[in-house]
Amino acid sequence: MDIIANYGTTLVLVAALFGFLMAWGIGANDVANAMGTSVGTKSLTIRQAIIIAMIFEFTGAYLAGGEVTATIRNGIIDSNAFADTPDLLVLGMIASLLAAGAWLILASYFGWPVSTTHSIIGAIVGFAVVSIGPEAVQWSKFGGIVGSWVITPAISGVIAYFMFISVQKLIFNTDDPLNNAKRYVPFYMFLTALVICLVTIKKGLTHVGLHLSDGEGILLSIAISIAVAFAGWIYIRGQKYNPQDDSKMHFANVEKVFGILMVITACAMAFAHGSNDVANAIGPLSAVASIVASGGEISSQAAIAWWILPLGGIGIVIGLATMGEKVMATVGTGITHLTPSRGFAAQLATAATVVIASGTGLPISTTQTLVGAVMGVGLARGIAALNLGVLRNIVVSWIITLPAGAILAIAIFYVLQACFS
Repeated sequence: MDIIANYGTTLVLVAALFGFLMAWGIGANDVANAMGTSVGTKSLTIRQAIIIAMIFEFTGAYLAGGEVTATIRNGIIDSNAFADTPDLLVLGMIASLLAAGAWLILASYFGWPVSTTHSIIGAIVGFAVVSIGPEAVQWSKFGGIVGSWVITPAISGVIAYFMFISVQKLIFNTDDPLNNAKRYVPFYMFLTALVICLVTIKKGLTHVGLHLSDGEGILLSIAISIAVAFAGWIYIRGQKYNPQDDSKMHFANVEKVFGILMVITACAMAFAHGSNDVANAIGPLSAVASIVASGGEISSQAAIAWWILPLGGIGIVIGLATMGEKVMATVGTGITHLTPSRGFAAQLATAATVVIASGTGLPISTTQTLVGAVMGVGLARGIAALNLGVLRNIVVSWIITLPAGAILAIAIFYVLQACFS
């Protein structure tokens, strides 16, 4: 308690600095995942991807980042265990932000797409165990986290596999791909719009006061999707193509349509990502600010101070702009060769898996979901289409993320204790 009373303002400033660092790491790693397929397929240049992600990530983080956030990230630790020692919780959250942010920046430097959620969870568990004891951690949550390493990439991989196979059979492997594109692309547009609407309603708009029931959300999504499919049908019918063009030109024209769909999906995913994963940075930060402001009282929820959401949004944008290229390259070109139709299948499978996870409560990592989807697209062309060396490095980085966050947080926690006691 004495630490909070004597160093309250300093603690909040340090937490803000490390929260900004954590948001920087999220931008450098997770956001790059969202835009990597668009860059890898050359549907967008790196500069265009950064600009688009800046707009949609910041908009999602600032407008839909939540008026209220849980002070204990994901309920992974029991806040009641810190009721008598709130100063330990404050120092632990600060240590967690620095540990997770440092790990994300290191992973981004090497081009490893890792989970920001798992980074912060590992860090919080690490400090909780050494400050209070193992009883402070809700270990039952860990089954879902470990399971998500396998389940979510598998779901998105299967969806992407069959999505890509359907595009190949219905359009590309036919005698007249252009006419078949005119026939079937509106259906893919309907699917894309439906998934985008469900992602946005489920993962974004609930935070701005738009609380639709599941039925209302589905009906609204279907109505918008039908309108989009109809508009797409009119657009593709109106395109003038030379029937004398060779098959390569026909394929290129069809790929352009999928490129547009993929960019639209990436924008929606960036908005949904900004509205949700910014909580990995602002959750612990808002906990510190709340505990200091209340003089040491710990509440299960706390209103976010006005300056915290913009801080998180700006950190994400700067992280993407300065360090996002390597992870983009890993996802977009390192795992397998992507074309717009393949990237579209991966992106749509990722968004669909997010919708499934939201509806079922399945713990999910967007990073692992997208990597699984890209793998699924690669497998549709045979195991030789995958770069197994890159995949091995990615899986290893996933496994060591939790212990890396925990070990760093423990070391930083002890340093902070020494500095403030």
